Amino acid sequence: MRRVGPLRFDELVELALYHGEVGFYERGRHAGRAGDFITSPEVGPLFGAVLARALDAWWDEVRHPDPFVVVEAGAGAGTLARAVLDARPACASALRYVLVERSAALRRRQAEQLPLEPARLALGPAGPDDPDLGRLTVPGLGPFVTALAELPAGPFTGVVLANELLDNLAFRLLERTGGGWAEVRVGEQLDEVLVPAEADVVAEARRLVPDAEPGARIPLQHQAQAWLRQALALLGAGRVVVVDYADDTASLARRPWTTWVRTYRAHGRGGHPLEHLGEQDLTCEVAVDQLSHVRAPSADHSQAEFLRAHGLDALVADARDAWLARADVGDLEALKQRSRIVEAQALIDTSGLGAFRVLQWEVG
Repeated sequence: MRRVGPLRFDELVELALYHGEVGFYERGRHAGRAGDFITSPEVGPLFGAVLARALDAWWDEVRHPDPFVVVEAGAGAGTLARAVLDARPACASALRYVLVERSAALRRRQAEQLPLEPARLALGPAGPDDPDLGRLTVPGLGPFVTALAELPAGPFTGVVLANELLDNLAFRLLERTGGGWAEVRVGEQLDEVLVPAEADVVAEARRLVPDAEPGARIPLQHQAQAWLRQALALLGAGRVVVVDYADDTASLARRPWTTWVRTYRAHGRGGHPLEHLGEQDLTCEVAVDQLSHVRAPSADHSQAEFLRAHGLDALVADARDAWLARADVGDLEALKQRSRIVEAQALIDTSGLGAFRVLQWEVG
């Protein structure tokens, strides 16, 4: 800041979360009971078990390709991948599961709980050499699991999944003033500095919120748009699936900005977004209308609706029957089934995780 002046808000978020030495994620902070916040996969394995059913349904839709590539972007420590694999989906023999996580610290944690393969084995053909055709793909050898720092090359048939990733991508911050749109930047004292917004930024803000009142703030989520554009380009056939808390830009403009830019630390709400940089998670609700400028979603459901559509209730009913059958024993299996019932309640709670949005884009 001393050299170049006040930073744009997206530059500050990028440093606070992903700086190679002092960024929140590079310091090993993470989701989970021993981390700073809980996401659906950390509630328990039920979310992954339902997702495994969804993967089977999507595999059926594209007529059982082998390989069937599932890319989990923002995979963290690999908790969701572990739950999906433990659920033994029908597509497992064709599955190539790719965990994408930019944090080296979290990729090391993935290796502690998953049987990772080198990317060239997991994503490349597997089989004997043919003198005419070269390397052949032998069906039925999955699942292969690998980890990368960035999205793989395409095209492929499968699913690109992002569970609570887009809210962690950097965003610019604008404010409507009496004289027009200004950009919120951050000065050397970690104070806000308003500067007149550039012409193209003003045009974008006017298009998104033509009737914004003075004092209103909005995010510009260019990184989220770029991620979606790249994810769609990876697929020859399949779908992109985004799970996150979301709204639209006009609605965000009517709310205080610190209700949609939120921080988390030690399983509670953190401080102001400009406090404790690198020591607290920093998130922003996803503006669906901004993603729609890349491409409108094919489907938009709440997490509760999505989980029920892919068999949550059946899994819970089975767990309840198993619990009742073994309640008098009270062994670990009985407690495991009882835990599944509690997990379901948290996952579909419409005042919490159940209100998350599941956005889907079909390709091919």
